[in-house]
Formats: sequence, structure tokens, C-alpha cells
Amino acid sequence: MLRTLHSFVEKHALLRPGDRVGVAVSGGADSVALLRALLQLRAELGIVLFVVHFNHKLRGEESDRDEAFVRNLASEHNLEIHVSEGDTRQFAREKELSLEAAARELRYSYFGKLVKDGVLDKIATAHTLDDQAETVLLRIIRGTGTSGLTGIHPRLVVGPKVADWKGIIRPLLLTRRSEIESYLCESHQEWCTDSTNSETVFTRNRLRHQLLPWIARDFNPEIVDSLANLAEIARAEDEFWSSETAEVFVRVHRNQQIDVPELLKLPLALQRRVLRLAAIQAGATLDSHHSERILDLIGGAGKIELPNGFQAVLEGKSLRFEANQPMAKPCGYSFPLPIPGEVELAELGIRVRAVITELRAGTRYNNEPGLGLEHLPAELLVRNWRPGDRFWPTHTRSAKKVKELLQEKHLPPRERALWPVAVASDEIVWMRGFPVCSKLAVRQGKAVLIETEPLTPGRK
Repeated sequence: MLRTLHSFVEKHALLRPGDRVGVAVSGGADSVALLRALLQLRAELGIVLFVVHFNHKLRGEESDRDEAFVRNLASEHNLEIHVSEGDTRQFAREKELSLEAAARELRYSYFGKLVKDGVLDKIATAHTLDDQAETVLLRIIRGTGTSGLTGIHPRLVVGPKVADWKGIIRPLLLTRRSEIESYLCESHQEWCTDSTNSETVFTRNRLRHQLLPWIARDFNPEIVDSLANLAEIARAEDEFWSSETAEVFVRVHRNQQIDVPELLKLPLALQRRVLRLAAIQAGATLDSHHSERILDLIGGAGKIELPNGFQAVLEGKSLRFEANQPMAKPCGYSFPLPIPGEVELAELGIRVRAVITELRAGTRYNNEPGLGLEHLPAELLVRNWRPGDRFWPTHTRSAKKVKELLQEKHLPPRERALWPVAVASDEIVWMRGFPVCSKLAVRQGKAVLIETEPLTPGRK
């Protein structure tokens, strides 16, 4: 198991010497094994280990028992521990999520905060080869495209994608659950058992305990490996098509609309991906069924109703996605943006990047004012605008309400509600689609430029 883990880490460049790595330990067998394995390999890898635990408060005393076990395990190995908790049931009700989805969102939000705050460089989660197979099969059953077949990715980058990137890693993705339990038994290491793991009321548990064993017994004894291999192949294919999509998207998608004649010049595979990316930017969900209906409509005019109160509208040579019902409620967001650095806004399907450059005559930026670097903090806050916000763009006479500035753009309701701004000391210094803040604008010397680009499908 240790050789498999070490080889996987090297293949995917998951760790670098000096990394501060938090191991997400729930108390279960997989996460306990991951911690023990990394303890054995930490000198060779040159990493510093920490323990991270999130208490979802779902199982009463059992949840607290697991937290106590993890705290003792960290203490036993003289490791610093970071612990948080959340009321998962209440969060699920508020966000209208399943318990599993709510727990994941709370947990990963905490992980992301530890990384973004600079407390840790990487957080290792204990997803196994079996988890990968279950994820792929579950997506096939529920219906998915090629991006869904990529399954669980080896790493999830948080912040700028640079050589010393930070984020979430999954070192056990080539390790079977049976290997893990054997490793723990040989190490005489105890672990906690989640009593809900055997409850077949949960879809994933039924798939794990009933469907996969049935397929392995009656159809393919190597089904777990086959599904995991499928994810590996699909991930490579998806990375290629994501790159292709990003290149053509800027040509086909202008002013929040798709140029239909340009779209029709593309191969069918790219047409579908461009439609999906445009829908994501508008806040809509687009499955394969709706994509085909939209493509069938092209050549005429009309509207196609989409889930969650959105619609695709075809008028002449343009196609756009927009909200058509009050139920398409936007949600707020707020993320730190380091200078330099970047942040992904999944809510809008874009990436916002802060770049430091030297402004001078003759550069590609010479007609575009930037923000004076010396007047900015080390980190901005990127969020959606709020009622009462005011902004004073360069070339205008005075500050205006953001609401009024956006009304002039005639945006769909959801997109208008989620429109991003960047804030420094409670003052808006940048707003998407407008020149930078007037009083901080510079045309020469060290400056910060804030740029946006579409997120490509499949990038994790």
C-alpha cells in the first residue's frame, strides 16, 4: 500500500518538500490509514503533517466519540490538530440539499479556508479506488456526460495554479479498501466505524453493498478496476476538450450571447461543450437532453424551459440563457483574492485574476488604466454587489449606485444579482465590465490589473 501511495503522489506531483499537509481524518478506516501511511512516508517526502477534523453533528454521541478518537490519535503522534463543526441538518434545510451534499459543502468550505488563510498548503482526503468506482457508477446511473465520467480528481487546486499550488489531494485513489483494512490490522491500529455506513437508505450505500457486489459476482469480477480505469481515461480526454473549448468560447460567446452561425461551424462535441459553459456562466443547469433540444431548435426561434427557473432563448442569430422565474434565486458569495493570485467563481462560471504589471507606453496595457499597487492591501475581497454599494469608474464624473450601473447593461436578473466587484477596505476598487476605480487608477508604474476568463468544463 505504501509503494502504491508513494508512486501515485509522484505521478501526479501531489506533494513538494516543505508542504504543510493536513490529513482529513474522520476516524474511519480509510482516513486513519492515510494518516498512518503519511506518517511513515513523511521523512522521505519531506512534508510536515497536521490533522484536520470536521464534526458534522449528525450522529449525536457517536460524532463526538469520533472527534475524541481523532484528537487522541493526533496527540499520540504529537501532531497539531485543526477542528471545526457545523449543524449539517440545519444547513441542508437552509440550502435545500441532501445531507450528504450539505456535509460535503461544509467540510470542503472548512478545508478551503485553512488553505486560503495560509494555515496549510495541502489537505489530503482518503478517497480510495473503491470510492472512485462508486462515484463513476453512480453518475452513470443518474445520467452524465463525459466530464462526469472523470470521477474524483487526484487534486483540487485552490488559488493560483502555479508550481507551488495549494489545495486538496487524494493520495489513495489507486488503493483498494481491502488493502487499507489489511494495512491497519497489520499495524494493530484501531479505527471508528460509522453506524450509518451499513444503512441502505442511502443511495451510495445500496450501490456499495448491493449493486457493485452483484455486478462483480454475475458480470465482471474486476468491475471496480474497470470503472476506475474509465475515470482515468475520461479525465485525460476531458482535459483535452476543456482546452479546446476555452479557445473557441471567446470567439463564439460575446455580450453574454452565443453567436449561432459561429457555433454551427464547430464539431458537435464542441457545440455541446460551448452550450454547457454558456449555461454555467448564466447560472443555469444544462443536461444532455436540453442540449439536444436547443441544437434541434437552431435554425428557427423560440424558448426552451430549463431546470430551476431558467430558459434558453433563440432569437435570430443569437442564443442566450436567462432566468424566467423568481425561483431562480441567486446566492451570495465572498472570496479573498490575493495580489497576485486568482479565485474561481463557480456561481458565474468565471475565474478572476489579479496580475501585477509595469504600465508604460508601448505595452499591451498602455491604454488600460490599472490600480496603483502601493495603494492596495495584499488581498482584495471579491464578492457579489450588495444594495447600497457605490462605485466610481474611471472616466466618469462621480460615483453612482452599482444598481444603476448594472441597469444600464440590461442583464438577466440572476446575472445582475451575482455581478462581481472587488473590495479594499470596504471600498469597491473594481467592477466587472467597467474601468477601475477613478481615484486609484494609474497609467504608469507598478499596477494591478484584474482580469476575468471563463472556467472550462472539467477543470477541478
